[in-house]
Amino acid sequence: MQIEQDYYNVLGITTEADEQEINHAYRKLAFQYHPDRNQNDPEANKKMQEINEAYSTLIDPKKRQFYDLPLGYNARIPKFGTGTRVTVNYHSTSPYKDHIGMVDREPVKDTFRFWYMVKFEMNGYSTVLRFAEEELSQI
Repeated sequence: MQIEQDYYNVLGITTEADEQEINHAYRKLAFQYHPDRNQNDPEANKKMQEINEAYSTLIDPKKRQFYDLPLGYNARIPKFGTGTRVTVNYHSTSPYKDHIGMVDREPVKDTFRFWYMVKFEMNGYSTVLRFAEEELSQI
């Protein structure tokens, strides 16, 4: 997939912009370049089409994710390193929630998140389980 233009630049926003910022930028530019306000300007009409295309892509979370991935936007670094003490969050469905463990090795990254192998020591036994990054908090 080849990207001809940067939708973030078209709307004048950063790659970390949330839905509210995207809406605000779109409304501002749409007011400025709307064909009714610029009836005899073909450039304004072309610019409005670009703005609409950028908005429709960035406001939809799935379209935005597919747009961002090849460009390397929102590339993340792991939150925890090997040996970091972590606890399993209360909202996890794991029976180990609220238990303290240690990250056993470097995380594995898939398309959406980092996965961590966490080692728990209880009653002289060790257990290693896999958790998504959002299920863990650092102690």
